[in-house]
Order: sequence, then structure tokens, then C-alpha cells
Amino acid sequence: MLRTLRRLAALALFPLAALANDGKPVEWVVGYAPGGGSDVVARMLADAMGKSMRQSFIVVNKPGAGANIAAEYVARTRSPEHTVSTVDSAVLAANPFLYGKLTYSAEKDFALAGMIARFPLVMVVAPNVPAKNLQEFLAWARTAPEGVSYGSPGVGSPHHLAVELFRSQTGLNLAHVPYRGAAPALADVAGGQLPFMFVDTSSGGPFISAGKVRAIGVASPQRVKTLSDLPTLAEQGLPGFEAYAWQALVVPAATRAATVETLNKALNAALQSDDVKARMQALGIEPLPTTAAEATRYAAQERERWGRVIRNANIRLD
Repeated sequence: MLRTLRRLAALALFPLAALANDGKPVEWVVGYAPGGGSDVVARMLADAMGKSMRQSFIVVNKPGAGANIAAEYVARTRSPEHTVSTVDSAVLAANPFLYGKLTYSAEKDFALAGMIARFPLVMVVAPNVPAKNLQEFLAWARTAPEGVSYGSPGVGSPHHLAVELFRSQTGLNLAHVPYRGAAPALADVAGGQLPFMFVDTSSGGPFISAGKVRAIGVASPQRVKTLSDLPTLAEQGLPGFEAYAWQALVVPAATRAATVETLNKALNAALQSDDVKARMQALGIEPLPTTAAEATRYAAQERERWGRVIRNANIRLD
């Protein structure tokens, strides 16, 4: 009986054994350039998971086209057992509505191995904007005869879509100024050339703590640990307002279910480790361990929610 159980256990772990013993490293594909938040998190997790799985992960950066280049690469790979990818809300929730034609299907070409993290978004204003909270900002913005400009890292980014949701709930007259990344937009807010934006805690945290921009409120449903004194926008009069960037770990759809389960267990163990939690907290990121099924349901809900925002705002990228 004991021998039978051992044989069954060995069979259950076969996908991992094949992955680990065939001498091939696993590509961890990131749709953004080296050095950014997505790249840092991917390398952090690839290191932790590689040690626990006794598997070599190699992070490969394929930036461009709103992460569509990386998504197509993963969807079309001929090595599904040797490819994983960090994907974000753009690939799984926004791009299917922003682009009329994609070379991959967000619903059919990937299997989710689990959620990775949420990147809370914070509404920040320039030092020359006379507002210290949401109500003061709304009162000030409504007196602007030509409306108020805001920046984002680009059209269709989580930061942009968060402001479109904000616009729909406040009725403000807002003009979008897209930038190539969060850093230049944030620099113009700090310099007073741009009145406000929504920024992720990873990029905006140092500017907020240094007093270069003024934080108005958090877009998450709960306050964030690194900014515990800052109330949420929901607390300040926007009930149910919720917007943040998020990331998940996906594999090609052809990947075996047992491999997905193995990756999920290793991912969750990494996210719950003291080292990774501490490093993520320092970056203002919230780890989000889930099952693969929970991640799949979450992505579907986000796709429906942001698809509605994109359609209502008539945002297109082609």
C-alpha cells in the first residue's frame, strides 16, 4: 500500500520533475523594460520560486505595444511547459477593449497560475493646487472654466482608466495628457505644470514622502500600510470607488494542469515568505496569493468592469 501511494505521489509530481530534470530553463516573460516595477517583481519571484522548485528561471523582457508583444510571444510559444509570464491588468482586462484586433485572446490563450500583487493607486496633486482633500479638490476643479488636465503613463494604462472612472463618478471636466511612463508625468505634477494624476505607490511613494506632490486619497477600498494616515477616496465621499494596477502569473493555455498547480503552490509560498513580503511592502505593493481558479475569476470580473469603463469613455488605441 505504501509503495502504491509513493508511486501515485511521484506521478502527480511528474510535470514538475520533467520541468526540473530536462536541463531546460523556464523563460519568465515580462512585457516591460528592465528596471521597472514589473521587472523587479518578476526577478524577485523568479529567484524565490526557482529555489523552492529547484528550477532555473530566466527573465526575458519583451516591452512594447502595451505589453501586447510579450502576450503574443507567450500565446504562440512552442514550449508551454517552459514559459511563464507576468501579465497585468492591461493584457487581461483592458487591451481586449482598447484594440480592435489583437493577435492573442486574453480569455483563451492563457491559463492563470495565480495572482501576484496589487499596486495601489493614489490621487496626487501639484503643490500649487489649493486642495488638501477630495472635497476641496472637487470644489476647486468645478471652478476651472476650461476643465482640469491630468497625466498618466499612457492611454489605456490603469492610471488613465482610474481617472476615467473618477470622471464618471464626479462629473468633472477633465483633459487627458498621456506621457511615456509614470516618471515624466509625475515630474510635471511635482513641477506644477500638471494639476494632478493617479500614480501607483511604487512610483509615487518617494515623491509623496518627500512632499514633492500632495496625496489626496487612496483609490483602494482600504488604506495602504505605507500611507496609513491617508484616507481612501471612498471614505471621502466616493462610495465604492476602487482602482488599482494588478499583476498575475500566466502560462500558455496548453500547459498541463498539474504544472499550473505546482506553479501556484510555489508562487503562493514565495508571496507569503517574510523576505518577499518585506520587499514588496517597501515598494508599496500588496502581495495577493490566490488559487488558480480564484485568479481566473478575478481576471474575468476585472475584464467586465474595465471593459465597461473603456466603452463608456470611447477609448481606442487603433
